Amino acid sequence: MPAISLDTTDAIELAELLRFIASWLAADPARLSPSLLAYVGHPAYGLDALRDDLERFTFLLGGSDGEDLFGER
Repeated sequence: MPAISLDTTDAIELAELLRFIASWLAADPARLSPSLLAYVGHPAYGLDALRDDLERFTFLLGGSDGEDLFGER
């Protein structure tokens, strides 16, 4: 796998954006879940899976301590 370098400032901004999106998804799941289902086309990838992915990417960027990822919601 090729090495990829990301500027620290860019990593912080990306992590902040991912956290913002994850928080937005959690704010109104009743409306957003059907919208995601219509977009994805299959219930196997829902809001929880998307939020888990966003939390994992945020953690990998150093934007969280992993509490949201490894703890309970």
